[in-house]
Amino acid sequence: MTSLKKLQVVLNYQFRDEGLLQKAITHRSYSKSLNNERLEFLGDSVLGLVISEHLFKRLKQATEGELSRIRASLVKEEALATVARDINLGEYLQLGSGELKSGGFRRASILSDAMEAIFGAIYLDGGFDQVRKTIHYLYEDYLVTLPEPKSLKDPKTSLQEYLQSVKQPLPVYQVVKTEGKSHDQTFTVECRIPGLNLVTTGTGNSRKRAEQMAASIALKQTAGAHD
Repeated sequence: MTSLKKLQVVLNYQFRDEGLLQKAITHRSYSKSLNNERLEFLGDSVLGLVISEHLFKRLKQATEGELSRIRASLVKEEALATVARDINLGEYLQLGSGELKSGGFRRASILSDAMEAIFGAIYLDGGFDQVRKTIHYLYEDYLVTLPEPKSLKDPKTSLQEYLQSVKQPLPVYQVVKTEGKSHDQTFTVECRIPGLNLVTTGTGNSRKRAEQMAASIALKQTAGAHD
């Protein structure tokens, strides 16, 4: 059995056009012209809609903010990478030699992108009802027990709410350093809270992650100071 056939068994879906699946598992390091980036773009929206629909129907008392936080926890990179690892997706990926040597088949960003691309490919191949079935099938364990919305507030939101509760000005975030090549950058961000004369620093492979780290540190320091 070929790897494409095995992957279709794992996905519980038989493609009419296997070329779509082939493209979905092909990273741009393997082919700059025939890779999964466009399918990833489509799959991202498809996944968001399927998860949104599920949450909307199931959590009838949840607010928009609560629904948004739960959805974000299910479609973020780490969640997608977990689903990808559940089916050993890394074994099927087409990667360039550099990515292979550096362990790209284990990297969360590559796994999550490929997972989204597969959803996009299934949508094109079998339609919305089919991709909904596939997403529900792969996400089954994670949709059974949904996280509590309160536990999903990101550090920036929590910090903002805390500062508002103690009548302090909101934090200001600023990128102070960017290192690395465009596809593999590390950002350093400062979080300044003028009213408390507090500055914290966070780093991450995106500006957003660096801001969240800085906010998390600031939240611990401010909350501790006002306990």
